[in-house]
Amino acid sequence: MRLLLNIIWFVLAGLWIAIGYTLAALICFILIATIPFGIASLRIAILALWPFGKTVVKRADAGLASGIGNILWFVLCGWWLAIAHLVSGVLLCLTIIGIPLGLANFKLIPASLFPMGREIVSIDQARALGIKPMFAPSGTSRH
Repeated sequence: MRLLLNIIWFVLAGLWIAIGYTLAALICFILIATIPFGIASLRIAILALWPFGKTVVKRADAGLASGIGNILWFVLCGWWLAIAHLVSGVLLCLTIIGIPLGLANFKLIPASLFPMGREIVSIDQARALGIKPMFAPSGTSRH
């Protein structure tokens, strides 16, 4: 099921959302001081390409620097990437087959707003570590 959802996601939303994250990364790389934001943006771009079966978890070493970074990220890139997820999610939810994809878009919004101090892991890895996933798109449950 994950494979099928990821393929449909890639065609309908993933590629376009990943292009947005890549554009944000390029802007961050040009500004030099924001290179860490560009790296975070590329990590989320990879998640945006193939989200089912992956989740975002808070890193144990995340601290004040991550919080400050998240504020700067929100101002520079986060808000417009979140809007892209919101618009894409609403459009996908207009069709029956797109509802799980739209919900996945909505669940990506927190990661797009505050990526610093987070890492992307498989859902199975998060469960094995006893970490509650911050983001788990629909269709990833084994039940």
